[in-house]
Amino acid sequence: MTTRDYPQDVTFVSKGDREFILVGTAHVSKESTELVRQVVEQEKPDRVCVELDEQRYQALANETRWESLDLKQLIRNRQLPTLLANLLLASYQKRLGLQLGVKPGAELLEAVKTAEEKEIPFSLCDRSIRATMLRAWRTMSFWKKNKLVAAFLAAIFSKEELSEEDLRKLREKDVLSEMMSDVAELFPQLSRVLIDERDTYLAHKILESEGRRIVAVVGAGHLEGIRKELARDRSVDLAALETIPTASSAWKWVGWLVPAVILGGLGLIAWQNGAAMAAENVKYWILANSIPCGIGAVLAMAHPLTILAAVLAAPITSLIPVIGAGYVTAFVQAWVCPPRVRDLQNVAEEVSTARCWWSNRLLRVFLAFLLPSLGSILGTYIGGYEILKNVF
Repeated sequence: MTTRDYPQDVTFVSKGDREFILVGTAHVSKESTELVRQVVEQEKPDRVCVELDEQRYQALANETRWESLDLKQLIRNRQLPTLLANLLLASYQKRLGLQLGVKPGAELLEAVKTAEEKEIPFSLCDRSIRATMLRAWRTMSFWKKNKLVAAFLAAIFSKEELSEEDLRKLREKDVLSEMMSDVAELFPQLSRVLIDERDTYLAHKILESEGRRIVAVVGAGHLEGIRKELARDRSVDLAALETIPTASSAWKWVGWLVPAVILGGLGLIAWQNGAAMAAENVKYWILANSIPCGIGAVLAMAHPLTILAAVLAAPITSLIPVIGAGYVTAFVQAWVCPPRVRDLQNVAEEVSTARCWWSNRLLRVFLAFLLPSLGSILGTYIGGYEILKNVF
């Protein structure tokens, strides 16, 4: 095989005096791993660019990363939902990799490994997965978000085995990009963020990389978009593509409107019907919030101190939008019942098995966050309804 006798997954793009060799890969393909090494060794480029950001690179390169997880700090920073989303995605890709007999992302690591062996500099050229997900998330309506979460969870917890034909197709595809394409098809408004923006971002990060001859290893789903972008002559503000849009101010107003209405309602009841009636409504508010939140902690099989924290925190946190009851209960659960090394090592496999959410201590922290949060939301609705009913 000559240096130019490659499969159609390898594309050559010339731009001025520079040459870009794009290698389109499947993230769970042994053949892609072998092709990446072959291209880098034969082409001897000035630089290797890889479709990874720093977070994904560390996740692939460091299989024991969960063991150094600072869970309490993540809870303080309110990053539990982000961590859970990353876990679910990692679990899905790992399950596919096991069925295909190869580690997900192996070809991307092979690109870095080969570059290091040949003393060729390499660049991580992908946009932060967190920025991509949050930019996509904040383009969606409340109901679309619920629909997306439901579809994602259904895929994660599905135990359906892939057929030989399915496995054959997956070996020929970039699984992560294919997943994003499927999501964009179901939710067309996400296509710009999940596909178009990443094609543009990758292409211009590759262009910014030093070197006259560059090998770029990217998912097959990005190959055509990057090729077209490299052929264009335009400048792009990459910082703008990295910016995470702020949450809608309307939701912030709603968050503070609820406690304002509750407290205002209690004040009106005291003025109209006296302090005794207001005290009865305060008691109802406390019970309406404490009981569902406490039940949520019990269903999570949380530690007794976590259950107590749920009961005590819910009536207060429901009136303080910046502090959710679920974060309080998750922090207490992580403090009194911290995950063991075994829990951290096995979490990527166990996250897709429902019963393991109660046996794995890290996953039980997530339960201690999710179920009391749902209970607190329910309690706020019940207690608020009763107070407003007594006002009017």
